[in-house]
Amino acid sequence: MTNSAPEPPTGVRRVLVLSHTGRSAARDVTTSFCKALTEHDIVVRLLADEAADLGIEPAAFEPTIELVTGDTDLAADCELAVVVGGDGSILRAAEVTWGSGTPVLGVNLGHIGFLAEAEVDDVEDVIEAIVERRWLPEDRMALDVRAFRDGELVTHTFALNEASVEKAARERMIEVVVEIDSRPLSRWGCDGVVLATPTGSTAYNFSAGGPIVWPTVEALLVVPLSAHALFARPLVVAPDSLLAVEVIARTDGAGVLWCDGRRAVDLPPGARIEVRRSDHVVRLARLHQAPFTDRLVAKFDLPVEGWRGSAERRRRAEGSTDEGGR
Repeated sequence: MTNSAPEPPTGVRRVLVLSHTGRSAARDVTTSFCKALTEHDIVVRLLADEAADLGIEPAAFEPTIELVTGDTDLAADCELAVVVGGDGSILRAAEVTWGSGTPVLGVNLGHIGFLAEAEVDDVEDVIEAIVERRWLPEDRMALDVRAFRDGELVTHTFALNEASVEKAARERMIEVVVEIDSRPLSRWGCDGVVLATPTGSTAYNFSAGGPIVWPTVEALLVVPLSAHALFARPLVVAPDSLLAVEVIARTDGAGVLWCDGRRAVDLPPGARIEVRRSDHVVRLARLHQAPFTDRLVAKFDLPVEGWRGSAERRRRAEGSTDEGGR
């Protein structure tokens, strides 16, 4: 859901900048962002170790460069978090900004970059949009994820894309029972189960054969992974449903819970995972309002040659393609 334009800034303007500093291209782009923003009197907040990787000396920019450590509330008082990297870097930014409401703006240096709003060639336009605050916040549903062992809560976290319960050993299946709204649905011997949001429908869910769901649709997705069962179809359920996966206590195979492919928790036989819609959202910053269809076509390079439509539709489509299909 896209919200109204952000309020004009009052007082000090501050932007958090995060980067995949292991890549030279990301370092170059991030350095350009830092220099340009500070030239417009916008304070840039950086992780101290990333600033070292970038070769940025705060003394050369004082007071417009702030260095912080991972123990700090990194996004506090920031109007925006700019991320230079792929979807993995943007998911990391979602962790950093979780609960703060700070919008995340991704500049893609990855392969597909579905969560990114701009490509590396758009850097100058992105900087201008940040300076002039020409972006809109868009709220994305997230998951509240809880893992229990012997009835005791051992992990409480969130996921923007998906939570997946998977087998821990390649040579063994995992036996699970899936429950929806406190009622058992089916038992599967499988490689795992993916529980996804519409945002995550183009990620692991897509690779596992699940449906692509428009981000504006409110729903939760359940996708079995290589299930040995007569009924093992992907499911789309109500956004307020409670999803649960129980690892069968009598099974020999242990499992692992992954959240967004970044945070893992070991699951012994008998473990229970509960997933529901989170009370919090992840807020993305959008520069363009092109239809999601255009994003799919651009990111997956889908063939659309021969499409006719009306002259007006073609004109609008060509205009959105000129903006990168975002």
